[in-house]
Amino acid sequence: MIKKLYNELIEGTSPRQTLSALRKEVKELSRRDELAALIEKDSSVITALLKNDDAKTRKNAALLMGDLEIPTFTTPLFAGYETEQTLFVRSAYLEALAHLDCSEYLDKLKTRLNELAAQTPDASDKKHVDAEIRALSNLILSMEGTTKHTFTGYHEKYHCILLTNRLHREITASQIEHGTLKDYHAGVMVTTDDIEELLYIRTYSELLFVIPQASSCSMEPLEAAQTLADSQLLPLLKKAHREPAPFYFRIDVKGRMPLDQKSRFTKKLSAELERLSGRELLNTTSHYELELRLIENKSGTFNVLLKLNTLPDERFSYRKESVAASIKPVNAALLVALAKDYMVKDAQILDPFCGVATMLIERQMVVKGNTSYGIDVYPDAIDKAKINTEAAGQIIHFINKDCLDFTHDYLFDEIFTDMPFETGHKSDEEIYELYDRFFEKSRDLLTEEGTLILYSRNPEYIRSLSKKYKYEVIKDWLILDKEDSHLFVLR
Repeated sequence: MIKKLYNELIEGTSPRQTLSALRKEVKELSRRDELAALIEKDSSVITALLKNDDAKTRKNAALLMGDLEIPTFTTPLFAGYETEQTLFVRSAYLEALAHLDCSEYLDKLKTRLNELAAQTPDASDKKHVDAEIRALSNLILSMEGTTKHTFTGYHEKYHCILLTNRLHREITASQIEHGTLKDYHAGVMVTTDDIEELLYIRTYSELLFVIPQASSCSMEPLEAAQTLADSQLLPLLKKAHREPAPFYFRIDVKGRMPLDQKSRFTKKLSAELERLSGRELLNTTSHYELELRLIENKSGTFNVLLKLNTLPDERFSYRKESVAASIKPVNAALLVALAKDYMVKDAQILDPFCGVATMLIERQMVVKGNTSYGIDVYPDAIDKAKINTEAAGQIIHFINKDCLDFTHDYLFDEIFTDMPFETGHKSDEEIYELYDRFFEKSRDLLTEEGTLILYSRNPEYIRSLSKKYKYEVIKDWLILDKEDSHLFVLR
């Protein structure tokens, strides 16, 4: 097929369609190499098409040249870019050059970008000018890289939102000693000048900032960009970081907007925000340091929140490894925070379904145990648990076997675990049987005053089996209502 299409290109048979067909073919590496070998014998077959009278043919030719990544194409592509008069084609040359080394043209590319940034294009041209600016920015960024910003604003005043488990917001709120708290449906809202305090709290999933004068914005992209540009976004960023602008951002839109409409919205908003900020805010999908979260609300506008990736978050840095069933560290931290009053210091602790050790590690962070054992039937999980435990600077003894076959010289004060649940590997019936056998086995593993602290997605099993095996349910917390998961304390 490659040879046939190549011959059609030589013959000049429907070049626009032929180029498009070749682009589809060369997505497969072997076919790309085949075409590259043919074209390198006479590159004029394709470079001549950059001067074709048809704009879409020129565009397809440029894009195919980029796909092929032949180094000698850099010069004709840049020459074509400089002379191209049709606006919608210009970005195609830049996209093609992104596949090649065009560092010798860096200064010219930057000059062109500055020229475009200083212009106010007609409404009919704006879409294409924005596309060229975006392609130029990405190309220059790929060559120069970004300036990494260091967060230094630890004692500036911020309005923050800590996203938490919605049923247990008070757990996070109770750990905040400085600042003013307000209720927030998805977590805790705090006004503080001690951001560092928040970095040690383990029970929130994300720390987001409310942007003064831009807590909400229109769902019309140009109006939204104006709101953000007129707000305290840039002053906040400049005050909070050591290095100067530009700051690199991405936009995350959450709501009912269809995907294609969402894509158009973010492109328009990003381009306009770049222009209005004097390019002190630059959009990128891969090198961003901040995220603008736009969340559709009931009023028909967006709530706006800011995520700073420059703000260090080392809380769960030990979690190097995980498996599909691994509990999120923030969820394990919440379980520990809820149950800590029922945990005993210097206890002998067992996690019979330890996975990658997240539960045991999080427990040790808050309530120091004496000796901890983790058991799991999967060797891969045990290997990963050892890596995480070492990264956490802890000592846990791991055993790769079925916990139902486990025996030990002494009894444990506490069993703390995330109980197995129904997956593609185990049915409901198998899970119930496992629960039953585990409860029976627990009597041989715990001391007389021992405690079971169990996180379960099958609360009805816990309640019925606790009666069967003479355990008293001391506490029962609903953790996630959607999956009806609970944390139990049994004795």
